[in-house]
Amino acid sequence: MRFYSDEAVVLRQHKLGEADRIITFLTAEHGLVRAVAKGIRRTRSKFGARLEPFAHVDVHFYPGRNLDVVTQVHSLHAFSDDIAADYGRYTTACAVLETAERLAGEERAPAKQLHRLTVGALQALAEDRRDRQWILDAFLLRAMSTAGWMPALDVCARCAQPGPHRAFHVAVGGAVCIHCRPAGAATPSVGVLDVMDALARGEWDHVSAATDSQRRQATGLTAAHLQWHLERQLRTLPLIERHAPHAIITDEHPLEGQVS
Repeated sequence: MRFYSDEAVVLRQHKLGEADRIITFLTAEHGLVRAVAKGIRRTRSKFGARLEPFAHVDVHFYPGRNLDVVTQVHSLHAFSDDIAADYGRYTTACAVLETAERLAGEERAPAKQLHRLTVGALQALAEDRRDRQWILDAFLLRAMSTAGWMPALDVCARCAQPGPHRAFHVAVGGAVCIHCRPAGAATPSVGVLDVMDALARGEWDHVSAATDSQRRQATGLTAAHLQWHLERQLRTLPLIERHAPHAIITDEHPLEGQVS
């Protein structure tokens, strides 16, 4: 088989043998690709730091029997240094990479839009463009949209009745009207779903005008919705969450479960 090349983000790596590593890439055209970087752990490796997590690279592969082999790597953007210099940015970027890998699906499944979103989020974090939590929440919402899991925000997730609606239920798929809301639905503050919509659309003036409480609740609902559909907890989110963001307001306990 022929060599092939692609633009990729390095998601993670782990050791193989004494000198090699298996690198997990999110590529623009080939989706998830796991490939061996031979000799990368040697001090004279030709790849060096170009295959560290967060790196945005142009990479050449040779198809192997079990795993492809990395043959050439050219750095496009070295996000690693700027991201690793700040703990908050680093943990947020780790959440971006973990989410991208979970949402990419099967290996080799095209994920061009997810790849583009991942590069954009890492660049925004490296350049410290906005509040890192805003960057993460916007990425999570947009990434869920590419996977078909975007929460309903302005219509009822069950009957499609136009909103605004006050209740939100992750298992149903987002906002629910008064007729469709199931027991245990969250009751976020007024304006929270509008903040989530603004994050998804990149309407930063609207996000900036939101209260701290609205933004925290938007963060909690976004994370809860994502993890419900992934059917697993993201390992990286607890490193950056500090205010019980997964708690929700219910009719039975209107104060106990407040998203804060």
